[in-house]
Amino acid sequence: MWSRDRYKQMAEAVAMLYVKALKDMPPDVRIALQNAEQGETAPIGKTILGTIRKNIGAADRENLLICQDTGTPVYFVQVGEYAEANPVAIERAIRQGTERATTSHPLRSSVVSPITRKNPQTNTGYRVPVIHWDFVEDRDDVEVVVVPKGSGSENMTYFRMLLPADGVLGIKRFVLESVVGSGGNPCPPVIVGVGIGGSSDLCMLLAKKAIIRPCGERNPDPEVAGLEADLLQAINASGLGPMGLGGINTALAVHVEHAATHISQNPVAVNIQCWAARRGRLTIRSTGDLAIGF
Repeated sequence: MWSRDRYKQMAEAVAMLYVKALKDMPPDVRIALQNAEQGETAPIGKTILGTIRKNIGAADRENLLICQDTGTPVYFVQVGEYAEANPVAIERAIRQGTERATTSHPLRSSVVSPITRKNPQTNTGYRVPVIHWDFVEDRDDVEVVVVPKGSGSENMTYFRMLLPADGVLGIKRFVLESVVGSGGNPCPPVIVGVGIGGSSDLCMLLAKKAIIRPCGERNPDPEVAGLEADLLQAINASGLGPMGLGGINTALAVHVEHAATHISQNPVAVNIQCWAARRGRLTIRSTGDLAIGF
C-alpha cells in the first residue's frame, strides 16, 4: 500500500498541477488557436484571435494566470486495478493540494456556499473539489486530470431528454441551438463537449468528460466521429465567431462521448469550454515517480 509520505507528495503535486493548469496552455489548444487565427476571414474575428494569443504570450512571459477566473476545480481520477492506493486518501490529497495552491500562490477563490455565499478562500467547500472516478483494468498507476472550469463557460451548460424519434437530427439541432444561443458568453472559440445516452446524470458527466480530450482528437467510434465533424461544421457555419462578434471560428472542436441508454430515452447534454481550455495531468506510477503534463 502507498505510504503516508506518498500521499503528502501527491498533495504537493496536486498543488503544482492546479497552478500549472491555470498558467500554462496545453500545446494542442495553442495550435488550434494559431490555426484559427490564420484561417479566420472576418477582420474583427482575426483581431480577437490575435489578442487572445497576445494574452497567452503575456502569461508565458510574466508567469501569470491565463484568465483571472480560477474556476471550480474539477478532477478526473483514474485508478489502475493494481494500484495499491486508498481512494479516500487520494481524495484527501486532492483537497489538500487545491487548498495549498489557493492559499500559497495565492489564487482567487471562486468557491462559495450556494446558500450563504460565504467564501472560505480555499477554492474548496462541501463536495468541492468535484472528483469523478474511473477504475481501469491492467494498470498500476493513478492519473489525475484537473479542469479549472470557469463560470462563463460552465453557465452555458444544457441538458434535454429528447424523444427516441428525434434521432440524431434532434441531437444536432439541440447542440447547435445551445451553442449559438450561448452567444459570446462562454468566450468563443470554444470546445464543445457533448454527452449522448446513459441516464440523465451520466449524460451530463459524459459532456464534461468530452472537453478534456486533446483539442480536435476524434472519438474512436467512426459514427460518433462523423457526428463530431458534422456538428463542428454546422457550428462554425453559424457565423457567431470569436467572442460572438462574427467569424468562421465559433468552435475549435466538438467532442462527443456516448453511452448505451434506455429504449424510450434519448438524452443529450452540452458542456462548453472557453478558448483557454485549461487542464493539467498528474501521473503517479507504481514506483512513486510523478509526472506533470497535459
